Amino acid sequence: MDSNELAQYIEATDSISKPWLLVQLRLKKLEEARTSISADEYSTKLAEIHQDLMNLGQWWIGIEEKEFGTPKLEN
Repeated sequence: MDSNELAQYIEATDSISKPWLLVQLRLKKLEEARTSISADEYSTKLAEIHQDLMNLGQWWIGIEEKEFGTPKLEN
């Protein structure tokens, strides 16, 4: 799946509010641009995406089934 197909999927499923899918889209776009940007720029952009992903935190705890379609795991 390329970035255009992923973007169409996100739009078709009304998933623009799902931050993990937006991170995947950013990663796909970066992967596609890898040959046209410098290694430093690639590393910087990858680090930015990683930080944004880490900033999401654990917002999904307690709503796993609703957001991901999987049952909540018990400790």
